[in-house]
Amino acid sequence: MANCNQYETGRDLLSPNRNFAPITAEIDEQGSLQVGGCNLSRIAESYGTPLYVLDEVTIRTACKTYREALKKYYPGDSLALYASKANSSLAISCLVASEGLGLDAVSEGELLTALKGGVLGKNIVLHGNNKSDHELLLAYQYGITIVIDNQHDIERLAEIVLPGSNPANLMLRFTPGIECHTHEYIRTGHLDSKFGFDPDQLESVLIELKGASWAKLRGLHAHIGSQIFELEPHKDLTEVMVDVLDLARRLGHPIKDLNVGGGLGIKYVETDDPPTIEEWIKVISNGVEKACKSRGLDLPRLMCEPGRSLVANAGLTLYRLGARKEIPGLRTYISVDGGMSDNPRPITYKSCYKACLVERPFAPAQEKITIAGKHCESGDVLLKDLDFPSSRSGEVLAVFGTGAYNASMGSNYNRIPRPATVIVNSGIAELVQKRERPEDLLQYDVIPDRFIALG
Repeated sequence: MANCNQYETGRDLLSPNRNFAPITAEIDEQGSLQVGGCNLSRIAESYGTPLYVLDEVTIRTACKTYREALKKYYPGDSLALYASKANSSLAISCLVASEGLGLDAVSEGELLTALKGGVLGKNIVLHGNNKSDHELLLAYQYGITIVIDNQHDIERLAEIVLPGSNPANLMLRFTPGIECHTHEYIRTGHLDSKFGFDPDQLESVLIELKGASWAKLRGLHAHIGSQIFELEPHKDLTEVMVDVLDLARRLGHPIKDLNVGGGLGIKYVETDDPPTIEEWIKVISNGVEKACKSRGLDLPRLMCEPGRSLVANAGLTLYRLGARKEIPGLRTYISVDGGMSDNPRPITYKSCYKACLVERPFAPAQEKITIAGKHCESGDVLLKDLDFPSSRSGEVLAVFGTGAYNASMGSNYNRIPRPATVIVNSGIAELVQKRERPEDLLQYDVIPDRFIALG
């Protein structure tokens, strides 16, 4: 078998975020691409396209690397939480739970998915800047840690937790004032953010919570962004967080957990050069340990929330090529049977990906093409100005790095059904999310009786 990724000198088998293909991707004897021992062309034939494919080994490797790096570099207790907004499903929840990870959720749907997928309530945290009463109550009933994001959360929980009941387990989120060089729409750590309390609010909030019988503040949380390739901002974050930890403990809060969020970047294209998972964990671990030691503080439990770096590179999407349009001297469009409804990131963030023909992954480039989606939107373009081999309608295209924020951000634009998802391992492909059917999209539509009468 050959490494499918001809653009790299080798695969990083311990840090999947540094490969744009899954770590099990290989070329079989017929010259076709396979992942998890499964021929992707046959999978496309069996399950149809577009199709999300997840490699189980890559996900488990990333989970194990986070878990073992925390044990290696952090002398205190630790827990990695899967940021399930990246890709939420029963199967992924079950998988990460089996690897000893917790999970963070931001909605009732993500909470239910985690719980039914086998994640224990004590290992779940609930985020969100506008949580409903129902979400807060559900989290409280299952012993889930609720991340207090604003004054509204405090006011609602004061009503929800009845007098004499067990207090709610809380974590306080604040903006640390650290910016990273990333897309402005996914920055969350700077002061101008919809998330978390501002630094100048912290002391008054901590004093207020200390006097609340319904509240048990156990942790602190901050997050500085996403798809980050720099390590220094995370080192700075640990200093800021331990300062707040010191303040909270001096005000009488038994803070046990310090959650530094996530944000480690991944490799989407050749020019991306993210740190390894172990390098990232080493920086945050050493940062927290050093900051606590200098202040004479007992070590908290260190928590982090990887999402993209756990699942993105484990995933790829299969499409079939369709129509071709040549504009002489300008551009050649080749359309596929999916697009912005199964991958909204290119049109939303101008995100870039790598792709190849499944049955001819090493075929030399012969033309420059643009891969267009099938939606009625001029901006529905998945890959622009791609050097590519000559191709024909019906061939299967694999787009790499789609395991995060594709299925979870997908839509039914143009009333196009969402794709199925299969997970592959040891030559077996198993369905973990069924393909929607066009008729499924009608099940929640209602025609008022008076419309029928008028007709």
